[in-house]
Amino acid sequence: MRGTPETASGLAAPPGARDLLLDTASAIMREGDVIDISLSELSLRSGLNSALVKYYFGNKAGLLKALLDRDWQAIVTSVDALVAKDGWSPEAKLRRHLWKVVDTFYEVPYLNRLTMRVIRESDDAEARRIADCYLSPIYRAYEQLIGDGVKAGVFREIDPQLFYITVTGAVDRFFSTRLILKHCFDQDTLTEELRDRYREHTIDIIMAGILAR
Repeated sequence: MRGTPETASGLAAPPGARDLLLDTASAIMREGDVIDISLSELSLRSGLNSALVKYYFGNKAGLLKALLDRDWQAIVTSVDALVAKDGWSPEAKLRRHLWKVVDTFYEVPYLNRLTMRVIRESDDAEARRIADCYLSPIYRAYEQLIGDGVKAGVFREIDPQLFYITVTGAVDRFFSTRLILKHCFDQDTLTEELRDRYREHTIDIIMAGILAR
């Protein structure tokens, strides 16, 4: 039977520690509306020694990259499954995707800002890896969804690249706007009720712009 792994310094790494560090880092950024963490807060919130960050990820930058990989991989897997789904019309697929995008950004509102930060701070090879693994697959999915809809006569011809920017911008702006909500609308919390209202609003606006009719 394998024992509990240990760091080079002999520090025990309890089962599930890596996932707990990622979950805790995600919660800190989500709750604080930030794209950075302090290792001391991470240690306090997770109950784990901060030396485990070095053991699992090399450093804080490695932790942030691992979090980015985890969150994006779940999105790409979901989009790939939706595009390949049989029996759904292009319109139904796109509506479902937009629904999921809003829900995803509600869970990880830091995602787009964290992506831009990691890309800026990475060398060209790592930036290209992130683009190839996570950003390009979403764009290609839009190409296929929009192309299928145009062929079916339900979508007008529209630039998939601009559509990608429109969708990403619409959700990222809303879920990174806590200060605007606080100072303009006296609302300091992104509630599920507000998320649901924004989801319906976003789907209505975007679909109205792409439907052929």
